[in-house]
Amino acid sequence: MNDLPPDAPSALDRTRLIVPVLNGGSRWQDAAQAIRAAVPDPALVVVIDSGSTDGSDRVAFDSGFELHRIQPKTFNHGRTRQWAIDRLCIDRELAIFLTQDAVLEGPQSLTALMSAFSDPEVGAAYGRQLPHAGAGSFEAHVILSNYGDRSETRSIKDAPRLGIKTAYLSNSFAAYRLSALGACGGFPSHLILGEDTFVAVNMLLAGWKIRYCADARVRHSHAYTIAQDARRYFDFGVLHAQLPELRRHFGAAEGEGLRFVRSEFRYVARHAPLQLPLVPVRNAAKYAGYRLGRMFERLPRRLCRWLSMTRGYWE
Repeated sequence: MNDLPPDAPSALDRTRLIVPVLNGGSRWQDAAQAIRAAVPDPALVVVIDSGSTDGSDRVAFDSGFELHRIQPKTFNHGRTRQWAIDRLCIDRELAIFLTQDAVLEGPQSLTALMSAFSDPEVGAAYGRQLPHAGAGSFEAHVILSNYGDRSETRSIKDAPRLGIKTAYLSNSFAAYRLSALGACGGFPSHLILGEDTFVAVNMLLAGWKIRYCADARVRHSHAYTIAQDARRYFDFGVLHAQLPELRRHFGAAEGEGLRFVRSEFRYVARHAPLQLPLVPVRNAAKYAGYRLGRMFERLPRRLCRWLSMTRGYWE
């Protein structure tokens, strides 16, 4: 862990910003505009388009980004990101990943994120997410509960205190020290999602640290229906079944889930009291989806595909 830390103001020259895109719509247009304003040289930005039909690839091209097109059936959350690392980041020290619907809150957000690597023991860092304008109470609470206003650096020593939150990392806005990423095996291709969690677990177990940068901000949130929440949590359950070392070293997710439910009750009571009856309904759907996901190996593949939000994974 003796890499020379990149100097934050000039670190973009040794960094690639990578955005997987598929039919990003108007949100991707906003995100591309924010990226263009934050990155002096648009050629430092790589867009991997997996078959957009709404002109998202043209938005990338017109923005001056380096554009790569792949077949939709070849896309995989981990494998596609690792392909970008292997092919497009050979001479780089850092890689930043954004999702197509994460809109940077000003150019300083990239500088703030990269400043995390001034600590040579930090292997990965992620920024703060804020709800999109007009977000509903459930949508906003998910984001505000997961992303506080205080930065922190976590190591394996924090596992007894923070539990599963120790290994939290979000690829909606995250950066990786490529030497650490390579030493820990890179991104996986066998997981349904959670390639960022896989990397965080491996880095922490190898002695690296994860940095949360509250000053590095993006707008990113989702207005999921109850059914979509159930499917999303089914996928989380599958991930936790596929990644047993997460629970083994950092504990179960259920305890964190109970804290989330209590927090959600309080938030909805303050901001949308008429929606309070939906709190137990939504969380029951999430828990049912999660438990089914944990037992996915005992379920028919066709049922898994129906229950999942990531349906292409099962084909």
